[in-house]
Formats: sequence, structure tokens, C-alpha cells
Amino acid sequence: MDISIFFEPIKLQNINFSPGTIGSLTLFNNGLDFPDVSGCKIAIIGVNEDRRSIDNLGCSQAPDAVRNSLYKLYPGANHLASIIDLGNISAGHTVEDTYYALSSAISFLIKNNIMPLIIGGGQDLTYANYLAYENLEQTVNIVTIDSSFDLGPVEGDLNSRSYLSQIILHEPNYLFNYSNVGYQSYLVDQNLLELMAKLNFDAHRLGQVRDNFEEVEPVIRNADILSFDISSVRYSDAPGCKSSTPNGFYGEEACQISRYAGMSDKLTSIGFYEINPLNDINNQTAHLVSQMIWYFIDGYCNRKKDFPIGEKSDYLKYRVAIKDNKHEIIFYKSNKSDRWWMDVPFPVNKKVKYSRHHLVPCSYKDYQVACNDEMPDRWWTTYLKLS
Repeated sequence: MDISIFFEPIKLQNINFSPGTIGSLTLFNNGLDFPDVSGCKIAIIGVNEDRRSIDNLGCSQAPDAVRNSLYKLYPGANHLASIIDLGNISAGHTVEDTYYALSSAISFLIKNNIMPLIIGGGQDLTYANYLAYENLEQTVNIVTIDSSFDLGPVEGDLNSRSYLSQIILHEPNYLFNYSNVGYQSYLVDQNLLELMAKLNFDAHRLGQVRDNFEEVEPVIRNADILSFDISSVRYSDAPGCKSSTPNGFYGEEACQISRYAGMSDKLTSIGFYEINPLNDINNQTAHLVSQMIWYFIDGYCNRKKDFPIGEKSDYLKYRVAIKDNKHEIIFYKSNKSDRWWMDVPFPVNKKVKYSRHHLVPCSYKDYQVACNDEMPDRWWTTYLKLS
């Protein structure tokens, strides 16, 4: 597939960077010859689409605003991944045209083992990101960093407040699990929380995440797609979004989440959405998102490749019998990173469909729960989906 037809080149005269910065080390689509993506590890995609971003028109201008901050940053000591900036996908004749261009580009990149990093645009673009995996016929886990659930009515056009409903109801369906990180109770209808529980999806309230921040790492590590709504960050740290509120993640926490995402061997695409330069103050939000991307790159360059399917010497295996020996949970602990996984059994006839999902990222706390003769919640909800 020739994905060059989807992209408008970068106007380099509008982006300032110095020697030795990330900008000086990035390969750009400059409008002359479309760059060769082979050998690249991370591909940055801007999307100038905000027609279905509810109450946040102007976020289509975010890609270039973020670039202006990102390319002035200096790479970390281990930033060895080659980065290519493919340019911007302009708003199509219809929004569906934009979705098609984005999903086609993402699908192409994933097939070539390149990490797509999307800078939107509205968060409804997550739907286009999901469609890329339909083209790959791959079941996926989606994690959104969001202060609310985008489970709006399915009637009418898909938008930034309803895209998740469209993903859940889409046929054929390739969604295995959905997790929300950072929701705020007063922004969420309790009926939606009950619906999440019935669907065996998981949601993590902002206060709970902040009380034990390390517990969010296994949630992020289980994602194939991560969608970051900048309105989940408190207004004082990210004013460039019309949906921001006084409460939310601190900038440092948003950067830590981005680094967790980068370090995950399972994650194959990430998007940052709802950044609105028209609402920003002194480019503070663009600066923050550029730093979040810096931390994502840092995590990506420090991947351990320690998913427990390789050499036995790379991990420790623990067996825990619970409930009067009626169940046994197998845990794996990486010798490289000290991260944990647990093995959830599934029917043999579903091996092909679910083989990517039975090893569930977890924490030492889950192992302690099992040692106390209790079933970890992560194990149980995954078991229900696999059964």
C-alpha cells in the first residue's frame, strides 16, 4: 500500500530546532520524496480532524503545535529508536474519509513493526485506530486515559463522546478488553459503571490510581492501543483543552503513564488527543504533551522484551493453589524487570483467537492476594472473558 497519498508534508520552515535535538535526528516527510519507512521504529502522524470533537473545535491544529515543542527537546541517553514524521492527515471530504486514511496508515505501519504515534485531533480518532486492527484481524485491548467514559448514544454520528460505544457494537468485533484509567466519579453516570462491570471491563478511579500509582502499570502493560485524552490532566497543568477541569492527573503523572506505555512490549499504537492550541496558555499544553511523548520514547527505547514466552532462565515461575486446591494460578516474574504476569486458562478450541490474552500483566500485590487464598480480580475478569 502507498500510504504517502494520505499525508501532507511538514512545513519545516515553521518548526525550529537546534543541532542535537530530537528534531535534528528525525526523518521528515518534507514534500520532496516520501521517506522510506523501513528501518524506522516510531512513526509520528498528525491528524487535522476535529469535526466530531465535542465542544473542542480547534484541536485539529494540535499536531504542529506539539511538534514545535517536541523537536526542541534533547533525546535521552538511551533514545536510540529511529523516528520518522510522516506529516499530517488532513480532514477528508467526510470524517469517514479521515478515519479510512488513518486506519490504513496505522495498519500498514503495524504490519511493518513500526509504532504509530498519533497526535490528534479529537479522541474519536481512537475508533479509526481500532479499525486498523480489524484489517489485521487481531483482537485487542484498549486503554483510555480519560476523566469519563465515552459511552454516549450510538444514534447519530460517532463523536468524541460516543466512539467507545461504536467500538463495542462494531461487527465483526475485535475488542477483547477495555480499561479506563483516571475517571472522576462526578463526571460518570453510575449506570455506566454498572455496564462496565457487566461487560467485564475495568475502570480505575483517579483517587485510587493516585493512592497506589504503581498498580496502573500492569493495566497499561496489557494494552495494544492506548488513547490519551489530555482533558484527563488537571487544567492548571494542561489548559489547552476546553473540557479540562480543576482535578485530574498532574503533568508528572501523565509523563509516567506515557513511559509505562512505551515500556510495554505489547503496545503497538498510541494516540494523544483533544489538545487545543486555541485554548492554550503560553503553549503549556503543547509543552506537556511533547514531554509525554519524550517519556514514551524513553520507555520504548528501554523495552526489556521480557514477556514470559522465551527462555525459562529469563523468569521465575510460581504456582499458587487456592480454594482448597480447586484452582491453581501460575505466576511469572521477569528476571530482567521484576514485572509480573499470571497465566489464565482458556478453552482449547479458542486457542487461536485468545492466545495473545491468556498471559495477563499483574503486580506483586496480585501474587500476595493469591497467597492469601483469594482470587485476584484481574485473573477472574480475564477468565470470564476467555471462558
